[in-house]
Amino acid sequence: MIPRVAVLTRAAAISAPPSSVGFESPRLDRWLWTVRIFKTRSLAAAACRAGNVSVGDATAKPARELQIGEQITVRLHGLRRIFAVRGSPASRVGPKLVAQYCEDLTPPAELAKRVTARAAAPLQRARGAGRPTKRERRQLDQLLSRD
Repeated sequence: MIPRVAVLTRAAAISAPPSSVGFESPRLDRWLWTVRIFKTRSLAAAACRAGNVSVGDATAKPARELQIGEQITVRLHGLRRIFAVRGSPASRVGPKLVAQYCEDLTPPAELAKRVTARAAAPLQRARGAGRPTKRERRQLDQLLSRD
């Protein structure tokens, strides 16, 4: 007689809520990639090596293992984002499932910086576009004057 073994499919493993009982402590760079903070794992590792990622108060290396409840601070695109580890997905998850594995603790004041940066972005000239023409300069002057 062959013993029956419960087989957990990949879809069930991804959709199952995280628990601390079966928690595997993942590498920091892998966790940052699986919860969609970085587009690729190599970008996550590069950010760790550059000192843009810290766990607690100390900067962390890409291979650092995480535990549930730890706070991760990531400097990304001029913002300081704070995340709490709630679990570790088996592989990269969809955007709807990210909330099961990570909690965003970023203060509202920090998120407001993103709004002001986007509002100021149209005033910047595209890199490599050269100097503004006389017509473009007049339009800029008209836009910036508050008479």
